[in-house]
Amino acid sequence: MNPVIYAGTAGWSYKDWVPNFYPQAQSVKFDWLKFYSQYFNCVEVNASYYTYLNTKIVENWIEKVEEIPDFLFTVKLHQDFTHSRNIDKAKIASVTGNLNILQKVERFGGLLLQFPYSFVCSDSNIQYLSELFNIFDTFPKFAELRHSSWNNQKISELFSSCDVSLCTIDQPEIGKSIKYEPVVINDTAYLRFHGRNVTGWQKSIKNIGKKQTYEEQSSRYEYFYSPGELHEIGIKIKEVYDNVKKIYVIMNNHPTGYAVANAFEMLHILNSGKKINIPETVLNAFPRLKNIR
Repeated sequence: MNPVIYAGTAGWSYKDWVPNFYPQAQSVKFDWLKFYSQYFNCVEVNASYYTYLNTKIVENWIEKVEEIPDFLFTVKLHQDFTHSRNIDKAKIASVTGNLNILQKVERFGGLLLQFPYSFVCSDSNIQYLSELFNIFDTFPKFAELRHSSWNNQKISELFSSCDVSLCTIDQPEIGKSIKYEPVVINDTAYLRFHGRNVTGWQKSIKNIGKKQTYEEQSSRYEYFYSPGELHEIGIKIKEVYDNVKKIYVIMNNHPTGYAVANAFEMLHILNSGKKINIPETVLNAFPRLKNIR
């Protein structure tokens, strides 16, 4: 049997998705998450990377998707844990409290630990990974490691022993970036697609630490995968079908709704050409999708 496919985007609250996905601005009468959940069965929460969320916000998400029984949230761990290593018991409690709320009502897909390119494979970093895995041991976890030094048997054994999925990522191959190759360690595969905007990525690296506008911060992800690229990606994903029970496909090339359009196309490819439910807003913005609806 084929695995269950969970496809969606990294985040859902983007003003520049109007009108390419959302038909209007968010308001009391029109809610973006409710609209989003009519078309995708999962979303990766980005806000949790930047702030510690109030439990009422998480409970409100659950209410908004209550009519969609199979909808799941994956949650990105706060940058205090993955970048600055500035953590304490209160921060751990804040994160685990929200994860427990989602897990209790069966809306939790897993916790994403996204590390920077500068986080290379070393004894101290391996130890730190082990500590984080232990802190969040009661939750399914996915770790994104961007440097190719992590591509070794020792790390596979660590992830296997802790039952953690190693993220497969697609991004510009700059320096010693890890290459796109679906990885299977347990029964769940987690794939993230950042786009292949080499110029934007290089410029972003040069501006690390500088104050940037939303457009400047997002420019590295401004990339629209071609049908040919998506077809090649799909072939690679299908190669692991027999080895996993769940596959998460998360598009992070979010500017102007590219992630939405590509997510619909990936759903079509991974579901063997099945017609996809796509709103008119997306068809108007991305006419090539008309042949998959």
